[in-house]
Amino acid sequence: MRILLLTHAFNSLTQRLQAELQGRGHEVSIEFDIADSVAEEAVALFKPQLIVAPYLRRAIPESIWSRHVCLIVHPGIIGDRGPSALDWAIQGGEVEWGVTVLQAEAAMDAGPVWASAVFPLRCAKKSSIYRNEVTQAAATAVLQAVERFAAEDFAPMPLTACSAVQGRLRPLMKQSDRVIDWQRDDTATALRKVHAADGFPGVADTLFGEACHIFDAWPEAGLRGAPDARPGELLARRETAVLRKTRDGALWIGHAKRAGGIKLPVTLAFAAEAAALPEAPLADWWRVDGATWQDIGYEESDGAGFLHFEFYSGAMSTAQCERLRAALAWAKQRPVGVLVLMGGADFWSNGIHLNAIEAAGSPADESWNNINAMNNLARELIEAGSQITVAALAGNTGAGGCFLARAADLVWAREGVILNPHYKNMGNLYGSEYWTYLLPRRVGEASVGEKSRGIMRNRQPLTAQRAAATGFTDACLAGDARAFRIDVARRAAEIAAAPDLAARLAAKRERRAEDEAIKPLAAYREEELAHMRRNFYGFDPSYHVARHHFVRKSLASWTPRHLARHRDLGWQVPA
Repeated sequence: MRILLLTHAFNSLTQRLQAELQGRGHEVSIEFDIADSVAEEAVALFKPQLIVAPYLRRAIPESIWSRHVCLIVHPGIIGDRGPSALDWAIQGGEVEWGVTVLQAEAAMDAGPVWASAVFPLRCAKKSSIYRNEVTQAAATAVLQAVERFAAEDFAPMPLTACSAVQGRLRPLMKQSDRVIDWQRDDTATALRKVHAADGFPGVADTLFGEACHIFDAWPEAGLRGAPDARPGELLARRETAVLRKTRDGALWIGHAKRAGGIKLPVTLAFAAEAAALPEAPLADWWRVDGATWQDIGYEESDGAGFLHFEFYSGAMSTAQCERLRAALAWAKQRPVGVLVLMGGADFWSNGIHLNAIEAAGSPADESWNNINAMNNLARELIEAGSQITVAALAGNTGAGGCFLARAADLVWAREGVILNPHYKNMGNLYGSEYWTYLLPRRVGEASVGEKSRGIMRNRQPLTAQRAAATGFTDACLAGDARAFRIDVARRAAEIAAAPDLAARLAAKRERRAEDEAIKPLAAYREEELAHMRRNFYGFDPSYHVARHHFVRKSLASWTPRHLARHRDLGWQVPA
């Protein structure tokens, strides 16, 4: 069928649905919901048989839903209505939640139900739950709804007739509903409030006496020092986060947005103020397994080492790249035969830290510093000659993060993960991280030929299955997060225990030496950075403009042509 995705933005859910529907043979085009007239024009051009709305911030106009079946993806259980479904569920401590696919009608979220799916609601950030459980449940429910629509023999159930109705109409959650009372709220309550606002809009609060919005909280299991501190006081700092006293414990706060500013790590948003706090460093790289906030941690099992790095939104600043490189260099000295880079639960990596770059005195200089730090990290991984290296993608990855992962010998991606191995959406960036060396080796070419260029130009997301089929990754593993970790550990242990490990490592070192003799890594880097220098310092400001709009969350004024197929010149509805 021809299916139009009408969406506020090309977010992770929209990307997943596009890929899943295209993978099942549907012709999919996307239109950003900018205005009624724009949506109406898209419908007139594409003539969709079905419209699916994965992510909207306003109602579909009657001129569309009255003439076409429009399926709304609502992140709530059957009967839940309102724009803050997930926020209320997280803050209220619900133990089960879900996604409902319903037909658009005059009343918001009150149309007949086409499909639904439920999931256990874990204690986690809203952005994490949306990106994982909500996206998976939505994919399941939407695909079921599409099949039912195509069969033409399914009658959606009116909401009033659904026996499974559990939800109710709830209003937009306001900041007055999110307020943290640091004197009275316990740690669990404060954590739920920050979790429920994570991503957007954050919790309105104060830090260092200044109004701001806070995000990205983590509980501290063993509060140390400052026995006389009062609830709400800031106790310490660690890397990008600060520790704040609660009534019965403490929370690490990782990110903040000052009035009129952008979301930044707290120690960058309040650099001078945070520097005055006592530092609370961890003793080494060993993983403490949730007892405290830790962005980089290492553990070992059955001859394999596992390097975790949990960077907010997958963004990696210059300093984070340098610290991760130091941790990787340390891990390479460990007596293990396999080294697995686990990344984080929600993202493996999305490359350079655009928000930190935007906040720098010279964004061009910080862009240059950041990409060089990424390159140093990638080279550290490429030159790991004493271990088989694996990038285990439990979460989404994009841009430079994709090629940092490809610097490993093997890349295993969890089913459900989305990869965006291209840079051009950010102001036509050329990209680095040695991609001109790494990508052709994976797609079987001696130089950057048509297949490599196609991946870079396509600017479309890849599912884990599609990435494996193209050769960009080596395997697509279990979709369940826990099952994925178990499978990764099992596979790593098998490689570490294999009798041919020594021969495999010797062959790896020999190939790296041969490649270096043909063309040194330094030459690839120099060529890539020549392009990047023009992106950062040249006359074309596209990258700086795109970055500014990205970090400021500017509203889209048009849908990119690589998404809106119906707006291609010469496109016409197939006969």
